[in-house]
Amino acid sequence: MPAPIRPRRSVLFMPGSNPRALEKARALPADGLIFDLEDAVAPEAKETARLAVAAAVTASGYAPRELVLRVNPIDTVWGHADLATAATLPIDAVLLPKVENAERVRLTLDLLDALGAPPELAVWCMIETPLGVLAAAEIAAASPRVAALILGTSDLANDLHARPTRDRLPLLTALGLVLLAARAHGRAVLDGVHLDLGDAEGFAMACRQGRELGFDGKTLIHPDQIAPANAIFAPSAEEAARAERIIKAYGEALAAGKGAARIEGRLVEALHVEEARRTLALAAAIAAREAS
Repeated sequence: MPAPIRPRRSVLFMPGSNPRALEKARALPADGLIFDLEDAVAPEAKETARLAVAAAVTASGYAPRELVLRVNPIDTVWGHADLATAATLPIDAVLLPKVENAERVRLTLDLLDALGAPPELAVWCMIETPLGVLAAAEIAAASPRVAALILGTSDLANDLHARPTRDRLPLLTALGLVLLAARAHGRAVLDGVHLDLGDAEGFAMACRQGRELGFDGKTLIHPDQIAPANAIFAPSAEEAARAERIIKAYGEALAAGKGAARIEGRLVEALHVEEARRTLALAAAIAAREAS
C-alpha cells in the first residue's frame, strides 16, 4: 500500500547537543525534525545530548511537525540506551544510521518492542553506503513499520570516491535505486542534505532535481534551507489546478463511455488521475499543516 500522504518537504536535522537549536526548532516551519544523537554529536557529549533531547521532546511544543530520533548504531556503546529512550518518547519514528541489511531493521524493532515502545512507532532507515544502496529493496521490505528511507548522500559520495558536482551525476544511480526500492514497497523517501550553506542556487537546483526524480522532500542542515525546500516540494497553484482539470476531464470521459480523456493535447488515463488525486491530497495536507 502507498504511504499515507504526509508533507515531508523539509526535514531538518537538529544536533541533540545544542539546547538553543532544540528550543528554536519549536518555531521553525519544517515539516519534520530529526533530533540527532549520532553524527552531529561528539562522543563525549552523547549522554548529555540524549538527556537534552528527551527533556525537550517531553516538554512538547513541536506539533504538528513529524518528530524523529536518530540513534547511534546498536553495536555502539550508546545504541541500546538511545533505543531505550526512544521507546519512551512521544515521537513518530526512530532513524537508524547506515542500514545495510534487513536484519538490522528487524533486530532494532525487536529491541524496541522489548523496551516497551508503542507498536505504532515507525522506523526510518539511512541509506548511506554502497551496501545499503544495493540492499535498499530488502531494507524497505523488512517490516511494515519501515516508513521512510533517507539518502545519506555525503557518506555515500565519500565511499564512491565521487567528485562533488552540481548535477549530482555520480549519485544518480544510487538515487534511482533507493527511489525504486521505496516506491516498490510504499515507503516515503527523502533526498540527502546539501552541505554548502553558501550556495543557495545549488541547493535549489538539488531540490528541483530531487522533486523531478520523485523524492517526497529533502533533509536539511540549516533553518535557512526550510523555505526553499517547502516551496519546491509543494504542488504549485498551477499544478493543483491542472490536477483538478485532469480529474474533471476523466470523469466526463467515463460518463461518455470512454476509457481515456484528452486535456491540453495529452492523453489522460486512470494512472494520471491517480497522480492528480495524490497532488491534491498533498496540497490539502500542506494547507492543513500550515494552518495549524
